[in-house]
Amino acid sequence: MNHYLDGFVFPIHKSKLDTYHKIAHQIAKIWKEHGAMSYQEFVGDELKLAGTLSFMDGLQSGPDECIIFGWLTFKSKEDRDKAHQLVAADSRIKAIEAPLFNTEPMIFDPKRMMFGGFKVFNNH
Repeated sequence: MNHYLDGFVFPIHKSKLDTYHKIAHQIAKIWKEHGAMSYQEFVGDELKLAGTLSFMDGLQSGPDECIIFGWLTFKSKEDRDKAHQLVAADSRIKAIEAPLFNTEPMIFDPKRMMFGGFKVFNNH
């Protein structure tokens, strides 16, 4: 099956992690209602490997920040595109996003978030 995946990674201040966790649970529910097969997020644990650029370095995160890495899976790119439209139009998402981006300081800065859509390359 050729699923489609949206992936993202961003730094977040450690003091905001619990607040983000509660909000992310609500966001995941909405994405799944609109077509995501799964919505998973992880917090960085071991982020350095000799000879590679770490997520912390790549995102220029500070010592008081941690890294969130996540992805959503969809049955197809078409389902993903439809879900993006539905989520963007969902009034619940606007209400949930308000505390993410309209507080000082923000819970996380979307300008520091890396995002991309991915098609299957290898499926072992």
